[in-house]
Amino acid sequence: MSSCLLDEENFRQCCQFLLQQSGELRDGWSWEPIQGSEEGYLKKTTLRSVFIDTSTKWNQEESRSYSEPHTSCDSDQEKEQCALAAPADDDVIKGDIDEDDDEDDGACVVSAGSSQVLQYEYHILYSCSYSSPVLYFRAFTLEGRSLSLEEVWSSVHPNFRLRIQHSPLNTITQQEHPLLGQPFFMLHPCKTDDFMRPVLLAAQDQHRPVNYILTWLSVVAPLVGLDIPLKYSIHLHHAASPSSSKPD
Repeated sequence: MSSCLLDEENFRQCCQFLLQQSGELRDGWSWEPIQGSEEGYLKKTTLRSVFIDTSTKWNQEESRSYSEPHTSCDSDQEKEQCALAAPADDDVIKGDIDEDDDEDDGACVVSAGSSQVLQYEYHILYSCSYSSPVLYFRAFTLEGRSLSLEEVWSSVHPNFRLRIQHSPLNTITQQEHPLLGQPFFMLHPCKTDDFMRPVLLAAQDQHRPVNYILTWLSVVAPLVGLDIPLKYSIHLHHAASPSSSKPD
């Protein structure tokens, strides 16, 4: 497998492995096929208690809004736009949280907001443009009201919120779901190869099995409160991974 990119065949194999483990762990993932098409996506629905911090001020002027739809097999134009818009700091998602513990504690002692139970629906799709998985999601109150984009930003854990505050649209944005045609929130995949490459290289050097989807989820899922049980990793080491990527 050249570079650290994921092709669609390996994406499906990784999904099958995740579904098998999810069934054993009763973690709630399912595969949703698209009628009349070979495409589909992973889906999980869960309830979460979330604190929405309404005191946070979001700087949207320094963010680039991706108004064009991000399709599952879209053109390279959007990839070029992403390269121009993406922040220079690669630590938006993958940075060491511990470095900012003191700053986070000081900044988040007093917050205005409310805690409420929300229903989250997570979808994992394959992007041909980025040769990587993409996480789409939406969130509702128990009364059925959809969260706004700013409410989603404000529900991000404080450890991550400070990192995305000055360029939130470059991390979490709102797009049309490429397979369903409905509005969803999306974690933009611009930096996926950047943070996956060292992980895959290290796994190769140590001769460890690695499932691309599970490894990628362990990095991006905490940003949107998606829990990935540690037991997935334990199961992985007892079975051969369908996608032990071998970068050049």
